[in-house]
Amino acid sequence: MSVKVITDSTSYIPESEQEKYDIALVSLSVLLDGESIREMDIPYNEFYERMSRAKTIPTSSQPAVGELTEAFEKVLAAGNDIFGVFISSKMSGTYQTALMIKQQLLEKYPERKIEIMDSGTNCMQLGFIALEAAKAGMNGASMEEVWQAAEQVRTHSRFIFTPEVLDYLQKGGRIARASALLGTLLQIKPVLTVNDGVADVFAKVRTKKKAVEAIVDGMNEEVKGHEIGGVMVHHINCAEEGRALADRLEKQFGIKIGIQSIGPIIGVHVGPGAIGVAYWWK
Repeated sequence: MSVKVITDSTSYIPESEQEKYDIALVSLSVLLDGESIREMDIPYNEFYERMSRAKTIPTSSQPAVGELTEAFEKVLAAGNDIFGVFISSKMSGTYQTALMIKQQLLEKYPERKIEIMDSGTNCMQLGFIALEAAKAGMNGASMEEVWQAAEQVRTHSRFIFTPEVLDYLQKGGRIARASALLGTLLQIKPVLTVNDGVADVFAKVRTKKKAVEAIVDGMNEEVKGHEIGGVMVHHINCAEEGRALADRLEKQFGIKIGIQSIGPIIGVHVGPGAIGVAYWWK
């Protein structure tokens, strides 16, 4: 018996890491021109090519209840406990659905333990939480210890990014506190982060070059004096810019840095051309 981790597709954990630490993923879905597509079923570049031709901006939805239930039950039936951590509850109903399924399945498996964490974020900031929890579980940690490992990352991590435009955040209803930017869309290039579960303003600059500078400076200031736990550069359909940012961070911090494309669920709310970095420190 051990603690197994379940998270969702918006964590964008590299497949090799998912397999290495036995992390189960459930997929959110996107509605594109009337067609519902599981995020995990479509190549990202194909999705963004189709989105560029779509008549309307696609919308997203949480995992099917059946898929989430099946993922939970597979772990429980094997005699393991579950630590679930999901996209911010202020961005999706996934967390609330997981809580509902927890209560239902504990009636069927009363001897098992299930804990559900609201990550308050997405992308590899969520991914790093899931990864550290999974590592702890694989090493035989108790549920309490797994939660502590996850909480350490949750409270010592950040995702900073700059969208190419704010149109997608605005139309998708995900702008939240960053709505203060709407009156000056043409004058600034915003740098955003996730605070209290929603998109928030991190910095306001004039060009994308300065936005990247703000991202690098922000990370540098936050991890100063700390050991870096992990770093992942994210991009939405702009791989060359992602590689350039990763090269810069590798030279600055002297560590290997991964690059991961962001998929449809976050992509429909942020838009192509966005670039950023998720990181955590010890």
